Amino acid sequence: LRQGVTKIVEDQAYLPDNEHKYAVADMITGYGVAVAVQHYYKIFKNQSVESKRVLVQGWGNVASAAALYLSKWGAQITGIIDLAGGLISPDGLPQAEVEELFAEKKNNKLSAEQLMPFSECNERIWDEAVDIFIPGAASKIVSPDQINKLIDNGLEVVSCGANVPFTDDKVFFGPTAMDADSRTAIIPDFIANCGMARVFAHLMDNQLELTDASIFEDVSQTIEKALWEIKEAEPGADFNLSHTALRIA
Repeated sequence: LRQGVTKIVEDQAYLPDNEHKYAVADMITGYGVAVAVQHYYKIFKNQSVESKRVLVQGWGNVASAAALYLSKWGAQITGIIDLAGGLISPDGLPQAEVEELFAEKKNNKLSAEQLMPFSECNERIWDEAVDIFIPGAASKIVSPDQINKLIDNGLEVVSCGANVPFTDDKVFFGPTAMDADSRTAIIPDFIANCGMARVFAHLMDNQLELTDASIFEDVSQTIEKALWEIKEAEPGADFNLSHTALRIA
């Protein structure tokens, strides 16, 4: 268990670059949040994430790694908002720039020369049209107004990097989450960000092969299986993913 969590990732398929060293624990939760989006589009839309527009909230290990993998798979990171400030790029940030932002984050905060002040970014970014929203900053900070604006502008899927991202008091599923879940696809936290917990379970398997591929693919397959269970429970439904997932759980 100790070896697996602290293992340095060596497989280029799961690395942002060749210059920095990252442990499994640095990358795996963000990977799960991103791969949940990838599986959602494959299972529910018969599409890929390529060219999908992504808004990322936060820039800690989870949010930044999710953005990194989505960019690597062809999605367009069009907005990032963090307490340190934000970036808005309607045409999408180049993959190389996303990789640089990932490598250059300071104390799990966004760091860039052209950073927009938080207040200005927060005023503008929720009106941007995006397909994918990654709330990955902290619990209970996404307001009804913010998620409603995104949905009204065509939001397709939310992959919860943060636990319970909406401002409701209810632990799992308050009125904001319930309303949003009825109008767009919300992959709940206990599926989307299960990466680290799933790694613990995987590493305690006696038949374990301790490789990057075995660890990352186990997370991917676990999330894919959960999404298939939702799809099979509610065939033909694009929405109410969280509601159905909670019922299954």
